[in-house]
Amino acid sequence: MTVSIARHGAPGPNAERFAEALSGSTTASIERLEEAPAMIDTTFTKSLLNVQAHCTVDPRAASIETWEAVVAAMQLGSALFTVTSSTDGVVETRIHHKIRHIPAIGPRPYADAGNWLTAFWLAIICRDQKRMTRLCEIPMDRLRSPEGQFDEYVYHWVAALQAYWLQRPGMVEELTAALQGSNPDVATVAPRDLLQKVLYPPINLFYRFLRKDHDGFNQALVEALELHKAYWTADEDRAKDPEGRIALAPLAIACLAYDGEIPIEVESDYLPKHLLQRGWLGEFEV
Repeated sequence: MTVSIARHGAPGPNAERFAEALSGSTTASIERLEEAPAMIDTTFTKSLLNVQAHCTVDPRAASIETWEAVVAAMQLGSALFTVTSSTDGVVETRIHHKIRHIPAIGPRPYADAGNWLTAFWLAIICRDQKRMTRLCEIPMDRLRSPEGQFDEYVYHWVAALQAYWLQRPGMVEELTAALQGSNPDVATVAPRDLLQKVLYPPINLFYRFLRKDHDGFNQALVEALELHKAYWTADEDRAKDPEGRIALAPLAIACLAYDGEIPIEVESDYLPKHLLQRGWLGEFEV
């Protein structure tokens, strides 16, 4: 039986205008990257807000503008790690329908594990296996931040995902360490409610996916979305934040499950239907 989980909130009267304005602003920032490559960080951040704004007004991702926003964010997330991987040369990459030639800028602190996870989720959602592979080939030492910025489990989580996709040994050990390290009694950096309701559930969901436990996966997906909703409705400010309109990590893992022919028995606007079911795939070159 399919379980439905309603998304919190409703688009405000200016939500569509806001999404349109963000699209224009994001495109303008992308156009400047060849001359101002150091803007890649802020442009990626803006592109994520653009995705959230479009999903707010288009919860099923039925509009091509929403798909364009998601693809552009995915392309920017991948490019962020490419341009920071070297201090020399020019990176040639497609972003927003055009091949861009962006000068390499060398290591930057924002090329970290947090942005890596976001970029990887977007690549999964867009089913861009080449970008998934390139992200997974990034050495872990490039993703490490100064002590105190991330809990240690985050690096085990990234390592588990990399080992899974590249079919390298050590995935089970890394995932086990991520599960154990994300316990609120162990992790000390992330706030407890964020950890329990947003950061841990995708790890558990991925574990259920690996086990090919269909019932367990769907139960974990329901729990992940309910916890996501609880976190983003805990107070008025969170409830207004467009970031809560889409459950990015659960969506990405649900995409893996969907492509792996695990029946998805959960319907929710937190998981835009046409992103989950790859309805726009092939619409244009990514």
